[in-house]
Parts: sequence; C-alpha cells; structure tokens
Amino acid sequence: MNSGPGRVGAAAVVLVATTAEVLAQPELDESLLAPWELHRLAGIRVPARRDDVVAARLLLRLCASRVTGLPPRDVDPAQRCPGCGRDGHGRPYLPDRPGLGASFSHADGLAAAVVGPGPVGIDVEPLTRRPGPVPVLRRLLPHDEVDAACAGPDPGPALLRLWVRREALFKAGRDDVRLTEWTDRCREAVVALAGADGADRAAGGLLPSLSLGQAPPSGR
Repeated sequence: MNSGPGRVGAAAVVLVATTAEVLAQPELDESLLAPWELHRLAGIRVPARRDDVVAARLLLRLCASRVTGLPPRDVDPAQRCPGCGRDGHGRPYLPDRPGLGASFSHADGLAAAVVGPGPVGIDVEPLTRRPGPVPVLRRLLPHDEVDAACAGPDPGPALLRLWVRREALFKAGRDDVRLTEWTDRCREAVVALAGADGADRAAGGLLPSLSLGQAPPSGR
C-alpha cells in the first residue's frame, strides 16, 4: 500500500493500493460497509469489479480513521450527488466532519482514497490504460493539452495523465485547487490528487507488512 500523507492526525491522508492488498488487511472487511453500500454492491455482477469497489470504500474508511483517530468501524461515509441532490451516489463525504473532504477511486485491481481539509479528489488508473478515442477526449479535456499530448512520439501515457488529472479535479468539484500527479511503479498505476494542500508527508510503516512511500509533486 502506498501513501502520500499517511499518519494519524495528519492534515490529509492519501492511500493507494491494489485491491488484493486492501482485502488482505484484517481490520478492513465488508462488514464495515453500510446497508446502502451493500445494496449497491448487490447490483455488480462482475466479481473483480465488485472487489475493486469494496476495496476503495474500505480504503476511504482507513484514510478517515487516520485523519480523525476513530477506528475504521466508527467511520460512516455518505454520498450525495451534486447534480440531482440525492443521497446514495455521487461525491462521498463525512457527515460528522463537514470540514473534511473525501474521495475514492478504483480501476482494474487498484484502489485509492483521500481524506483531508477542504475539497479533495483522487483518481487512479492502470499504467497500461489508454483513454480515447482522441475526438472524444477533445470534447472532455482542454483541446490544447490533448493536441500537445498527441504531438509526442507516444501519446498514450500523456493522455492518461491528462485524464486522471481531469477526473481528480472533477471529483474535487473545483479547478483552482493544487493538483499532484505521480506514477506508482510498484502497482503499475497513475494517480492524480486534487486538493489536500498542506498534506503531511510521513515516512515509516503504514501497516504491518506494508510500505509507505512518498508521492512526488508534479503538475500545478
């Protein structure tokens, strides 16, 4: 499991892991999830995708636990859609901690989560993923950035970085927050973090048998 910020009481905690790493942790199991989350999981027919969703939701609880000092079992995230205003889907938040932002992401055996002050957003994708087609990307991303990425000899990785950055900003709900992007070579993942300014970067053990690394800043 890899972390940017990562100790109890830190201003923000960011965790990136494989789904297998999360599900192997004895303190994190499906019994921590709320009934409404379990109801949503029942509609996911692909076992691997279901595991990814479970892992991301559990990782969010671990982030919140490390920020608040509460046990993961006492963390009760909710979700609300900023578009329709309904609960049960959309942007995650911590009802009892209005000053903290929360976000999670999952993709093909990977999970990521962040909890920290103010609006935050996170996105993770496998290094091998190639977003596209380019005409669609031009409708979703800034034209000049897409064109600059396509001008290189291998546009795939550059387009992927653009994609995760845009997704992180979208999840944060703002474009004027700090943006950090890094590559986790151990997990073959690209990660983008929006917000979480002033995040404490710890060194040392994260959990038994897991290592904690530092995410190098990039972007703006």
